[in-house]
Amino acid sequence: MISADSLAVEFSGKTLFKDISFVINENDKIALMGKNGAGKSTLMKILAGVNKPNRGKVSLPPNAVIAYLPQHLLTEDNCTVFEETFKAFSKFTEMQVEIDRLNKELETRTDYESQAYMDIINKVTDLGEIFYSLEETNYDAQVEKTLIGLGFKRGDFERPTNEFSGGWRMRIELAKILLQKPDLILLDEPTNHIDIESVIWLEDFLVNKAKAVVVISHDKAFIDNITNRTVELTMGRIYDYKANYSHYLQLREDRRASQVKAYKEQQKFIADSEKFIERFKGTYSKANQVNSRERMLEKLEIIEIDEVDNSALKLRFPPCTRSGDYPVTAVDLSKSYEDHIVFKNASLAIKRGEKVSFVGRNGEGKSTMIKAIMGEIDFEGECKLGHKVEVGYFAQNQASLLDQDLTVFETVDNIAKGDVRTQIKNILGRFMFSGDDIDKKVSVLSGGEKTRLAMVKLLLEPVNLLILDEPTNHLDIKSKDVLKEALLDFDGTIILVSHDRAFLRGLSEKVFEFKDKRVIEHFETIDDFLERNKVESIEAIG
Repeated sequence: MISADSLAVEFSGKTLFKDISFVINENDKIALMGKNGAGKSTLMKILAGVNKPNRGKVSLPPNAVIAYLPQHLLTEDNCTVFEETFKAFSKFTEMQVEIDRLNKELETRTDYESQAYMDIINKVTDLGEIFYSLEETNYDAQVEKTLIGLGFKRGDFERPTNEFSGGWRMRIELAKILLQKPDLILLDEPTNHIDIESVIWLEDFLVNKAKAVVVISHDKAFIDNITNRTVELTMGRIYDYKANYSHYLQLREDRRASQVKAYKEQQKFIADSEKFIERFKGTYSKANQVNSRERMLEKLEIIEIDEVDNSALKLRFPPCTRSGDYPVTAVDLSKSYEDHIVFKNASLAIKRGEKVSFVGRNGEGKSTMIKAIMGEIDFEGECKLGHKVEVGYFAQNQASLLDQDLTVFETVDNIAKGDVRTQIKNILGRFMFSGDDIDKKVSVLSGGEKTRLAMVKLLLEPVNLLILDEPTNHLDIKSKDVLKEALLDFDGTIILVSHDRAFLRGLSEKVFEFKDKRVIEHFETIDDFLERNKVESIEAIG
C-alpha cells in the first residue's frame, strides 16, 4: 500500500493543490484526470519521487519499486536496443559484478583465519544464493518478448538506439519499466507514440500482469479498458471514484448537479437570512434571532461548484470543391530500401467522400504509402491523385516542423493570403489562442498547443482530400472530440493514420491493413476490424 498524505504544491504565490490524501492499493488501476494545468503531471512526479511537495509526504513499504514513464524523455544513446532494455535488470548485473569482485579479493588475501575473511565468505554465500536463484529466470527471453510486444522486430535488437525516433526510444523506456515488475507503474501519456497493436498488448499487460498502475492519458478507449478507479484533480482538491473513465464522467455530472442544487439552496438561505437581519436589526424582541443569524452567516462555509473547462477548439473545415470519382489510386505499388521491402504489389482505390484508416504496426509502411501518395518518394508501380484533387497533409511530425523562433501570430501571418490576413486573430481564437497567447514563441508552447497551431495552417486553404498522420497526438480529449466532429462533417475524402481507437470509432468506414509487406483492404469499420483481430493480435505479439 502506497499513501499520499496531505500533499500541497505552491509556486509564485499560487496554490496548485493542497491537503491531498489518498491510498494506492495493490492491483489498483487508476486514471488520473483533470483539466490542463490542474497539476496531474506534477502530482505524478511527486509520487515518482522526482519532485518534492511543499508540504506532505508519500509513504512506501520497504523495498517498494516505483517505475515512472514521463511524457517527454531525455535519453542517451550509447548502446543497442537490447543492451539498453537489459538495463532493467541492473540489480542482477550489479550483483554479479559484486560477487566477482569479492571472489577476486578472496583469491588475493591470505588471512584465512581472520574474521574479515570469514565475513567475505559469508557475503559471497548470501549473494550467491540470491543470484543463482534469480539466474534461473531467462532474462534474455523476457527482454525479447517485451520488445516484440511493443512493436520491435528481432532485427532491431542490435541496432544502436540513436537510429530510432523519440517515439521508439519511449518504447524502450516502457519496456524497461515493464521488465522491472514494479509495485507501482506511473505512466504519463504512454500511448502517444505506439500503434494500435502495441496499445492492445500494453493494455493486456497492465490489466493481467502489472500490479498498481496510475496513468494520465487522453486515449479514452485505453483508460476505459485498463482502469477500475478514477482520481480527478480539480480546483486544488481530488475526488476519488471507484469507476472507470466512462462511468466517472456520469458520476461527475451527478456530483456537479448536486453541488449546483446545494449551492442554490445555500444562496437562498443566505438571502433570506440577510433579509431577516436587515428587517429586524434594531428590533429589541428580535435581537437574539438577529445575532444568531449573523453568527451563522459568519461561520457558513460557502459551497463551491467544480469548475467546468469551457475552453474548446471551434473547428470547421471550409467547403471543398468536387474532385474526381477516385481521389487516390495505386496499382502494383512496391517500395523497398536496399534489401528491406516495405510493401510489394500493393493496390488500393479510394472513392470520393470515403473516410478510410491505415492500420498496422509501426514500420509496416503506413507513412511510406502516404509519402508515395504525396509524391515525396520514388517507388515502383503506379500511384496517382485523381482529377481536381487538392490535398491537405498533416504529417506525424507536423507540430515539430513549426519554426520555433516565430510567435503564434507570425506563424499564421507568414502563410495567410488575401482577406484571410484580416481574420488571423479570429482564426487563432477559434483554436484557443487568445489575448497574450498569440504573442508566445512557438518554442514555449505545449505539445497540444503546437498541434493546434499546425491545424490552423492546414485549414487556411480549402482542400478536398485530407491526409492525417497521427493528428491526435498531444490533443486533449475535448479537442479530439471537436476534431472528430469536424472530420465527420467534412464533405471531402479522408485518409487517417491513428492509433486512437476511440477517435477512429464511427469515423473510419474502411480499413487498409499494412502487414507482412502487403496492403489488405477490409470493408468494415475499425471496431469490426479490431474485434475480429484482437485475440489473434495479442497472441501474435506475445
